[in-house]
Amino acid sequence: MNFALSVQGSPYASASHWSALRFAEAALTNNHKIHRVFFYHDAVLIGSRLQAPPQDETNLTTAWQHLGSVHELDLCLCVASCLRRGILDAAEAKRFEKSADNLASGFQITGLGQLIEAALVSDRLVTFRG
Repeated sequence: MNFALSVQGSPYASASHWSALRFAEAALTNNHKIHRVFFYHDAVLIGSRLQAPPQDETNLTTAWQHLGSVHELDLCLCVASCLRRGILDAAEAKRFEKSADNLASGFQITGLGQLIEAALVSDRLVTFRG
């Protein structure tokens, strides 16, 4: 089965990221495919390379980066949600005349079209809300 995932909750204020990570790992272990992971609303905070959780907590950004790298997953952040929350790639930082970008490697800033396309080509769209 081919899945698309939509993650919507804040990384450290909800269980949505943990649930989505565990679901993705289980699906991939059982030979299913993940077409794309789309982060929306507060979930885009996962894409900041400036996050520094306490050492006794799992770094969810690193966990997503690892999963994305190992399984060649698209980790897409909603552009509108990113701009509202100060998550910028180099192009957006330049466009808005900001001094720096803060997008973590392995993530990309995209539009809602990527979520729609993923829903159309996947067998199931699974949403993890905050």
